[in-house]
Amino acid sequence: MADLRSNFIGIKSPNPFWLASAPPTDKEVNVRRAFQAGWGGVVWKTLGSEGPPVVNVNGPRYGVVYGADRRVLGINNIELITDRPLEVNLREIKSVKRDYPDRALVISLMVPCDEESWKAILKQVEDTGADGVELNFGCPHGMAERGMGSAVGQVPEYIEMVTRWVKQHSRMPCIVKLTPNITDVRKPAEAAKRGGADAVSLINTVNSITSVDLDLFSPQPTIDGKGSHGGYCGPAVKPIALNMVAEIARNPATHGLPISGIGGITTWRDAAEFMALGAGNVQVCTAAMTYGFKVVQEIISGLRDYLDDKDIAMSELIGRAVPNVTDWQYLNLNYTTKAVINQDACIKCGRCYATCEDTSHQAIEMGPGRVFSVKEEECVACNLCLDVCPVENCISMRELAIGEVDARTGRAVKPYGNWTTHPNNPMSQTAE
Repeated sequence: MADLRSNFIGIKSPNPFWLASAPPTDKEVNVRRAFQAGWGGVVWKTLGSEGPPVVNVNGPRYGVVYGADRRVLGINNIELITDRPLEVNLREIKSVKRDYPDRALVISLMVPCDEESWKAILKQVEDTGADGVELNFGCPHGMAERGMGSAVGQVPEYIEMVTRWVKQHSRMPCIVKLTPNITDVRKPAEAAKRGGADAVSLINTVNSITSVDLDLFSPQPTIDGKGSHGGYCGPAVKPIALNMVAEIARNPATHGLPISGIGGITTWRDAAEFMALGAGNVQVCTAAMTYGFKVVQEIISGLRDYLDDKDIAMSELIGRAVPNVTDWQYLNLNYTTKAVINQDACIKCGRCYATCEDTSHQAIEMGPGRVFSVKEEECVACNLCLDVCPVENCISMRELAIGEVDARTGRAVKPYGNWTTHPNNPMSQTAE
């Protein structure tokens, strides 16, 4: 059975699955229940400094985007950091860590951007016995308007400065949580590394308005007739998160910087994809809010089965896909495929025909009896037909062999060679 024990920047846990800093990690009772369900670690909901109390709305806090089957695809959250007193949170953290010494307990922090505020809260957090801190530089709403959260995370100089303060005034491992609400996520990651961060975590939530009430004419969730932008999370943000994790993992300037992957992780496969792109562990929120804490048990068993089937260790999975992530100009344009329809599996719905005929390359024809076939002389291998087909594996893409004639171009497929210097590559400076 695959060994899922994790040692992420010196923080040990029985598995690499942590709950992200969010409503599910706001208090002791939740965290204890999470650990009982099997979560390897928890990032405690963001704490602020002593001072003016944080006041959350007392109306709806979430807006939701549903799929056709009412499956939750994304949640827009307008909740702020914890509104519970700091001393209560610290007392509960100490109690939980005492009873669960084998679990990772990391504390998310967000305080004003001055050194003394950070120094003060770090000392209090250290006294709880927590395993590390995560600097919340990502929250896009509420706190950002106060000069914290993503207001810091969008300025690399601030990230580097605050990270240096944290490393100077604390012995705890430091994770910097990055905002996706930025043009190039590599820049804040580089700043975190320069500041001495032990790791980065990403992504935090995406700035969003999920919907508008067309009777009230107000964004949802609606508070007394008004709405606000919030932070979007859930399965819908996973593609954004995967790309940003990969960008940091393959960036020479952040090479070797550990990554905690966050963003739409619901199944073991989601977790494995993040890890293959360089994440040393993953954090989950929306899946727990949708299905409850026991969802982690399916994630654990699924990843174990996958690793056993592949006969690889978890450490061999981490970063395995990174070398295969490249820029578009380095893709090999000699590689050629064609769509193939399995007539035995086809249910004759015609979806492939309709989408190809209306929006693509008119490469599928309909014969008598609604038999659909591919016109190879028109097929550009865009694979839209495969994507819209409701029957799994009914349509596949066949790779043309070297020397085989492409019916569309009339040219034989050439050896792939080195595409970076191929004469057909518009980015190439020299011919092969």
